[in-house]
Amino acid sequence: MLSLPGVNFRSTSNGKDWTSVFASVQCERPFEGVFGPARDQLLVLHRNGPVEIENILDRKIGARTVPAGSIHLISSGEEFGINLKESVETAHVYVRRAVIEEVAADIAENDPSKVIINSDVIQNPTLRSLIEATAFALEDDSTASGMFADYLSRAIAAQLIRNHSNAKLKPSNGILNVSRVTPALSEAIDYMSNNMDSTINLSDVAEATNRSPSHIARMFRSELGMPPHQFLIKLRIDRARNLLEKSTMSIAEIAYECGFSHQEHLTRLFRRHLDTTPAAYRRSKRN
Repeated sequence: MLSLPGVNFRSTSNGKDWTSVFASVQCERPFEGVFGPARDQLLVLHRNGPVEIENILDRKIGARTVPAGSIHLISSGEEFGINLKESVETAHVYVRRAVIEEVAADIAENDPSKVIINSDVIQNPTLRSLIEATAFALEDDSTASGMFADYLSRAIAAQLIRNHSNAKLKPSNGILNVSRVTPALSEAIDYMSNNMDSTINLSDVAEATNRSPSHIARMFRSELGMPPHQFLIKLRIDRARNLLEKSTMSIAEIAYECGFSHQEHLTRLFRRHLDTTPAAYRRSKRN
């Protein structure tokens, strides 16, 4: 669909270091076509509307008026046909099949390779928020965006498996509440701390700690109350604060040393988290 001449792209993950998900935001003009199956799971969020669409191949979905905020789920490995009768702004998210199966292995009793996401047009506020967060991440040029995308892809996969699949879920023991950091999480934090000047994806942390990416994401949520990408940003800001206080490095050098893409990126996040700029923070510590 995205190769059609009527597609006007706003942003795309092409060129980013995203390995678990592909995403794009675009305006689609009316078209009709049948498309071959993709291995990955496709979600199409209608960001405005309503619009008239017709699913050419699936009578269950058929012709309908789709309001803004609706999500079209198209199962991996399934041929589909669409007749879009009006222009619409959409966000497309392809979650890699390997991610679906990884999360299914954690939360479902089925053989992960047999878990099927049902094709449908749905309203799911949580899933919509996750897709919008993925679209927002397209604008992030930081080296943490890959880890954020990894986290979002697994959160999307969990929503799909729990609410829109044939999976039988494993019994849940609830969220673990611990008062100390477990050895596995300590390993993950050490890896992040030692490599924060480089691009770090969730899969990198998982490989370094011999855990699955989904397990790593759960550990950060249950033990620290935040997803891994937010903790990585916190580590980088804390290191930048230390260098601003104790070194004579320029702010641009500190940004590079701490894994920020450029000085403006450090300044933006510094202001967001500490309500000040790096330059003002340095002056306050030296007066």
